[in-house]
Amino acid sequence: MVPPPPCIKIMDIKCPGSGESQNNRFSNLEHLQAHDQIKFVLTDRSDYEYAKTLLFKRVLPTPPVPILFSPASGLMNPRMLAEWILADHLPVRLQLQLHKLIWPDLERGV
Repeated sequence: MVPPPPCIKIMDIKCPGSGESQNNRFSNLEHLQAHDQIKFVLTDRSDYEYAKTLLFKRVLPTPPVPILFSPASGLMNPRMLAEWILADHLPVRLQLQLHKLIWPDLERGV
C-alpha cells in the first residue's frame, strides 16, 4: 500500500553499534521520494565511518533526500559528532534524539 502524499517516510539504517546492521534492507532505498529522510543513529567513531561509507556507496546514488546523523543518547557526544561532520564536509544534518532529552527517564513508549 502506498502512503498518502503528505506521509514522510524515515528510513532508519542500522549501524553495527546497534547490533542490528545485518537486518538493513537496502532495497527500501529505491522506494524513497524527495520528501522522505534517511536516519543513522551512531554510537561511536566506528559507526560514523560505517555511515559515511554507506552514504557515498549506497545512499547518495538514490533520489536526494535529507540524511540525518544522530548520536545515540548517552553513548556518543553530540559535539564530537558535529565536529566530525563539519571536518568531513558531509551533506548531512545533525539530529539529536529529542525524546531522550525531553523524557530522559523513560526507556520505551515515547
